[in-house]
Amino acid sequence: MPSKSKPAARGSLEGVIVAAVTPRQPQEYCIDLGATLELIDFLGASGAKGIALLGSTGEFVHFAADDRKHMVNFAAKRSRVPLLVNVSHSTLDGAIQLAREAAGAGVAGVLLMPPYYFRHTQETIRNFYLAFAAAIGDATPIYLYNIPQCTNEIAATTATELLASGLFAGIKDSSGSLSYFDALREQAARTPFTLLAGHERIYVQAKLRGAQGIVSGVASAVPELMVALEDALTCRAEERIRRLEALLKELLDRLDVFPWPVAIKEAVRQRQLKAGALAAPLSQDDERKLEEFGAWFRAWLPEVLRQCAA
Repeated sequence: MPSKSKPAARGSLEGVIVAAVTPRQPQEYCIDLGATLELIDFLGASGAKGIALLGSTGEFVHFAADDRKHMVNFAAKRSRVPLLVNVSHSTLDGAIQLAREAAGAGVAGVLLMPPYYFRHTQETIRNFYLAFAAAIGDATPIYLYNIPQCTNEIAATTATELLASGLFAGIKDSSGSLSYFDALREQAARTPFTLLAGHERIYVQAKLRGAQGIVSGVASAVPELMVALEDALTCRAEERIRRLEALLKELLDRLDVFPWPVAIKEAVRQRQLKAGALAAPLSQDDERKLEEFGAWFRAWLPEVLRQCAA
C-alpha cells in the first residue's frame, strides 16, 4: 500500500468536538440555514474545540447534496472554531464531490463512513477509502468514521491498515467497543493519528486510555457538561470525573428511550434554540414521553450548569 503523510499545518483536532444537530425547515426537506448559524454561534462560544456538521446526529441522510454544500459554505464563514464535516454518501463520486466542496470552504477536515445501506466486504471498504484518498489528495485531512449501528463496520484490521498508510488523519470511532478502541490505540502508538471517540458511554475509559477527544452529540444540547468532563479528565480530577460522568449517564439513559437524535433535538429546543422538525412523526405515546423528557430536562439542567461552572 502506498504511504503518504497528511499535511500537519492545520493541526489535529482534540478535546470536545460537538456533533451538531441540523435544524430542518418545517414541512420541507431542506436545512434551516438561519437556525443552523445561530446554533453554531452558541456552540462556538461553549468552550468546545470544534463542531462536526452533518454526521449521524446531524441527520445528513435527509438532505440533498446541494443543500449540504450550501450549509457548509455558510457555516465555515460563521464558525469561530474548526469544523469537521461528514461527507458520507452512498456512492464514491458523491462523497468525493461533497469533500471537494468542503475543502474549498476551508474546513478542518472531513469525516467519511463506508458507503451505507448495502452490505460491502472489507476489501471493498478498503478500496473505497483508498480511492477517496487518491481523489482528495492533500486538499483536506480525512478522518475515517466507524459507526456500525448505521452502516458497514470498518473492521479493526481494515481501520488499522488504512491508518497505517499515512493517508488518513485519524478516525472517529462510534462503535462503543473498548476492545475496538484498544486495537486503534495500539496502531496509533506505531503510526500516530488522531483517535476520537464517538460514544459518550465509554468516553471516560477511552480518554484515560489515550483518546485525543470526542465527537459528541450530547454536546449539541449540553456542551457545558462535555467540556467540564473533558477538563476534569485532563486534570485527572477523579471525584469531579465521577460526578460529571454520573450526570452524563443519567442524561444518556433518558436520551436512549428515543430514536437518535429525537431527544437531543428536544433538549436543544429547551435551550431556546431552533432544532427544526423531526424527520418522522412520533406515536402519541412517544409524543407524551418526549414532553415528559422536556420537563425533566428543564428541571435537570440548572443544577448541571451549576456543577459544570463550579
